[in-house]
Amino acid sequence: MDYYKQIFKRKSFHIFRNTEKLTGDEIQALQEFVQNIKPLHPAIKTEICIVPEKETTCKRGGEFCILFYSETKDEYLRNIGYIGEQIDLYLASRNIGALWFGIGKPKEMQVDGLDFVVMISIAKMAADQFRQDMFKSKRKPLDEIWSGNTLGIGEIVRFTPSACNTQPWIVENDGSVLSVYRYKKPGKRGIMPVHKVQYCNKIDMGIFLFMLEICLDYKNYTYDRILFTDTSDDSIEQTLIAKYTYS
Repeated sequence: MDYYKQIFKRKSFHIFRNTEKLTGDEIQALQEFVQNIKPLHPAIKTEICIVPEKETTCKRGGEFCILFYSETKDEYLRNIGYIGEQIDLYLASRNIGALWFGIGKPKEMQVDGLDFVVMISIAKMAADQFRQDMFKSKRKPLDEIWSGNTLGIGEIVRFTPSACNTQPWIVENDGSVLSVYRYKKPGKRGIMPVHKVQYCNKIDMGIFLFMLEICLDYKNYTYDRILFTDTSDDSIEQTLIAKYTYS
């Protein structure tokens, strides 16, 4: 699976129009892919279900929703983001449009004792409906999210999708270590309640770490990763999430 290539193609479909039907083979292939996903935190139990969108509160024109369930252990949100982005990029490779839907709810809020976390709405789309020029997408400027040498990856990883589009990441490169922070400007949250912003931002950081690692791998960097527990509230602007010692 060439994840890096799909970064340039994927986009968020906020409304699905002119969709096609997913075939049984496509659903089966998706289910098989899901079974082989690499988690960020293997010790955290998760479950992924695929249900018709009509069985959720998401009404964006998708055919199905991918539902993520998890134990509510430390870093479970970050783990779901890391897992979910693998699926997101896989979907793009199969011309299946996706939308991270942070405010949706399913009929079943628990599965096998695991709590519902978030969903991705999906629909089969024509190939020309995907992103043709990623660099025209609206994202924070590079100098707002990255300091130090970009390694040729900061320019790409800044296009990481964000569950509520706050893009809550900052990377500092001291020449041998990338320090990754979850960033939250105090008082700024848009229309979402503050607890929901932090919830989505912690998912976002898992998405970002996976995208960062794809880019490091593509540029043939070797690295050692250290993860840190995200226990701070939003009164602190920057919370250290991970360090990557690279060469």
